[in-house]
Amino acid sequence: MDASKPTMLIINAGSSSIRFAQYRVGEPLQQILHGQVERIGIPGTRLIVETNSGETVDSAIDMPADPAAMAAFFVDWLESSGIVSSTRAIGHRLVHGLAHTEPERITPALLAELAGISSFAPEHLPRELALIEALQERFPSLPQVACFDTAFHTSMPRVAQLLPIPRRFEALGVRRYGFHGLSYNYLMEELVSLGDPAATAGLVILAHLGNGASLAAVRNGKSIDTSMGFTPTSGLPMSNRTGDLEPGVASYLEQRENITATEFQQLASRESGLLGISETSADVRELLAMEDTDNRAREALALFCYQTKKWLGGYTAALEGLDTLVFSGGIGENAPTIRARICEGLGYLGITLDPQANADDAAVISTETSAVTVRVIATDEALIIARSVHRLLQLAP
Repeated sequence: MDASKPTMLIINAGSSSIRFAQYRVGEPLQQILHGQVERIGIPGTRLIVETNSGETVDSAIDMPADPAAMAAFFVDWLESSGIVSSTRAIGHRLVHGLAHTEPERITPALLAELAGISSFAPEHLPRELALIEALQERFPSLPQVACFDTAFHTSMPRVAQLLPIPRRFEALGVRRYGFHGLSYNYLMEELVSLGDPAATAGLVILAHLGNGASLAAVRNGKSIDTSMGFTPTSGLPMSNRTGDLEPGVASYLEQRENITATEFQQLASRESGLLGISETSADVRELLAMEDTDNRAREALALFCYQTKKWLGGYTAALEGLDTLVFSGGIGENAPTIRARICEGLGYLGITLDPQANADDAAVISTETSAVTVRVIATDEALIIARSVHRLLQLAP
């Protein structure tokens, strides 16, 4: 790595993965490598790195699942790889930011505040904070910036933030926040770049469908509602997460199976969704391949599409109309069969897909006569974070 050419490092720590990217500082920002550590804490953990010159590293590693040990392992690798030698700043995706509305330079006060809400997102925040602290200890002179996934949804009206539980719990921060905000920021910026008038003065539904899945309703560029609420486990059924679930299920399983709160959290966030229903896989590609011969796979996909369609219809009602629908995320970008099933029968909302354009993963998959423009846009959370770091710290090449 040429340390004379400054770069920034972008880190996105998930519940079982760490995604990262490196950008050359300048206008425009240039991504020079990206990678991920996947399957942390389960068999088959791998480190994959790809550079913009086509070089690829794909190796099995033995990374511990404990947040502090995992962070130390990853920072050791960063240092040994030489990536940090040219780094001038580090940007992080923080899954939760309470009422923070903009990216912020990480300070001890901010870290203490976020540590106090780790229980709001126990699958994500402890890993994210452990990485920040490990990097601070190893590279104390490097500025670090937090970009909050919840910030996009701070514009939601109060009625969309309220949870129907005793009011006193709101003082503890128990309300609907929404997530996937960095992805939604990127998608809205892309809609502006594409010249879609709905981006600034219209009605948009964004569907980020991946391992984690959510929808957002956006009016005149501002979020008015989103399917994830207090935690990223709520809303749509996902690869491993339940989505919204009848509260009585937890009580029943506690009585019937002696399941503790901790065990239920594990069940709801890691063992449910597509994996739980299919009993075989959380991967939509695998489920599509086996649905003709496996009723469990067929039902898992049917539930995912049915619930997504329901939320889509509900948000069209909340917006009082719809101009543009955007599919994104790993499923939304790459699974035309799922997109078609979600949109089937929605002609009454003005949604009509072009079957060939959809099969080809075209940028616009609706027909020319469709009242609603349906788009497929590949999201890029890392670029949004990089832009925020560049803007906040005013980095120069």
